[in-house]
Amino acid sequence: MKTVVLLYETCCIYEIVITNYFLQCTGHEIVFATVDGKSVTAQEKFSMNATCALREIDPKDVELLLVPGGDISTIDNEEVYSFIRAVVDNKGIVAGICNGVDELDNAGVLTGIESTHSTNDDLVVGEYVITARANMYVDMAIAIGKKMNLFADEADLQETIDFWKLHKTF
Repeated sequence: MKTVVLLYETCCIYEIVITNYFLQCTGHEIVFATVDGKSVTAQEKFSMNATCALREIDPKDVELLLVPGGDISTIDNEEVYSFIRAVVDNKGIVAGICNGVDELDNAGVLTGIESTHSTNDDLVVGEYVITARANMYVDMAIAIGKKMNLFADEADLQETIDFWKLHKTF
């Protein structure tokens, strides 16, 4: 099983860096996919190389699909929608943050479930869908970690929470 990070022009990498760090530290395979398999430039001006094109991935092999925010116009299409729906249909987790939530909504996976689009909550964790507002990137990473059992035990989880509480800068 693998985690797929959907990269696209202007995607906001900072929103998913902590999640990626947690996954990497726990030995999860992370695949960076673009629609066409080509590199993109993130909002932060990082040049990001894709591991592969999205169509090269079997949705049945995806344990987590991360959709960061940004200008989703380049991924706002049926190919991406179908992939998102297939991951959820196969009981994989799909997490969208900021405009990534719009992409999940456009794909139809938010219909009938609670999300940041249907509530005033900044973070909503469902059975297979996690949605977060842009400012919730730390909380989303922790929620994904809890959902995927990335923490060794309760003490590990609490240590992580305490660390990030110290680093909040608002």
